[in-house]
Amino acid sequence: MKKTILLIHTGGTISMAMSEEGAVMPNKENPLIRESNKLNTLAKIIEIEAFNLPSPHITPTEMLQLRNLILEQAAAQPIDGVVITHGTDTLEETAYFLELTTNLAIPIVLTGAMRSSNELGADGIYNLVEAVRVAVDEEARNKGVLVVMNDEVHLAVNTTKTSTSSVNTFQSPQYGPIGLITKSRILFHHAPIRRQYVDVHNLTKRVALLKAYAGMEEDLLDIVLACKYDGVVLEGLGQGNVPPSVVKGIESLIERGIPVILVSRCFNGIAEGVYGYVGGGKMLEDLGAIFATGINGQKARLKLLIGLNTTGTPLNLRDFFL
Repeated sequence: MKKTILLIHTGGTISMAMSEEGAVMPNKENPLIRESNKLNTLAKIIEIEAFNLPSPHITPTEMLQLRNLILEQAAAQPIDGVVITHGTDTLEETAYFLELTTNLAIPIVLTGAMRSSNELGADGIYNLVEAVRVAVDEEARNKGVLVVMNDEVHLAVNTTKTSTSSVNTFQSPQYGPIGLITKSRILFHHAPIRRQYVDVHNLTKRVALLKAYAGMEEDLLDIVLACKYDGVVLEGLGQGNVPPSVVKGIESLIERGIPVILVSRCFNGIAEGVYGYVGGGKMLEDLGAIFATGINGQKARLKLLIGLNTTGTPLNLRDFFL
């Protein structure tokens, strides 16, 4: 008996076409809709177009709408898995948002394309078929939100876009994919140790993301305060250090109850409080800054946003970011 897969389209390169002038643009009609009959041999498909947006136009508001749509559809009818087509620029952020805000056992799989639908070597339909194959695989259950691209399966919590144009753009630094896709099977070789879930109904709080650099100006954090952000994520240098010029600003934010989360701007490694000099991670930790374990800046921003907007009892942010 075929499994039932909820297929949700959100736009992105996978649903775009290149014009005669060479500009890749959204179509009036999503070309994937015409191709969905190719999936019927794999599963019973319930197809919904949530929106048709380039991924830079996706915000946490759309991510929350997508989360609510999935939960509503899963409650209304038996569904064995979810596949979402999405633009690649913010795919990792939507995937991570769904990872933190859904707690379903069924697979939720995101996929996209690096080449538009009418380009030579277009990878959209191929990736979509592979994503559905993963979603119907029994071993994909209880592994969290997954990203499927280029014959690989990645965890939402680990994967990031590493190339502007390569079809192999999605990688999981330090961890690698959790599964490989062959012509005949899906081979999973490890699974997440733990998952986190937060119940969120609205997103009224705001979180800023800043990247540290040599000679970073001290007034940048004053702007965060003046614009009344509810939290800030800093991509620190090395293991989570900042120039001494911004220490006073960090201290001022923490004193006012505005959480400051530290990650590293490095591609690999984990940020933690090691150095005790002015601006060093240990000093910042002693001031009250919180280190995010094993995620990049954009994901830490979403995690803090979700943590600040949680429904019910406020989260202990220090424990949440462990």
